[in-house]
Amino acid sequence: MDIRVLQSSDLPLIQHANLENLPENYFLKYYLYHAMTWPQLSYVAVDISRPRKTPYDQPKIVGYVLAKMEEEPADGVQHGHITSLSVMRTHRRLGIAEKLMRQAQLAMVETFGAHYVSLHVRVSNRAAIHLYCDTLGFHNEKTEPKYYADGEDAYSMRLELSDIRSQIEDDKKESKEKKEGKDNGVEVEDEGEPVGEAGSLASMAAVAAATKQKVKVKVGRGLGVGELVERVETKSS
Repeated sequence: MDIRVLQSSDLPLIQHANLENLPENYFLKYYLYHAMTWPQLSYVAVDISRPRKTPYDQPKIVGYVLAKMEEEPADGVQHGHITSLSVMRTHRRLGIAEKLMRQAQLAMVETFGAHYVSLHVRVSNRAAIHLYCDTLGFHNEKTEPKYYADGEDAYSMRLELSDIRSQIEDDKKESKEKKEGKDNGVEVEDEGEPVGEAGSLASMAAVAAATKQKVKVKVGRGLGVGELVERVETKSS
């Protein structure tokens, strides 16, 4: 299974997955709006075990998450929103929905600095509520009456992304400390063998040390690198 960023060519396939699994359906241009406006936030799950008989075979999309950023948040806090999440019935109970959600949340923080993510879920969708609350840690803020077109109520849920933000900051700090340590000579990686004349000189010095040979060199301001080594004398037997 491969989790990757949504591509424009995936749109008809995720629309099919939406029509198959969810009662809330959208026009194709609505998916395109998400893909063009927030290309970093929506992801698809691709079944890579399906063999491609020709180069023109479409990937088998078995799940997707459609996400966005709130353009004008009422509370003034930068945050994301999950528009739609769906996994085909043939591929459920494999942790795909959780992976899609976590990837979208990470992208919200990394790309847009989101502080939290929100979503709506039907009050009757027990499986989704279990995923959001028990697995991902969302909490219900309120119930919105008759939120859906058929009149069903929705839970308005929210998840703080402070843990992800902290982890990203810790990773950046660790990376910076490693870089500063290398710059200060605390840790220096092997950069490979020297090349050119410098490499030749280093090789000769190594051979001389290994065979206990003496190396005599000239000194003086007029010498170039090529004249540095005068000769190598071996001990008389």
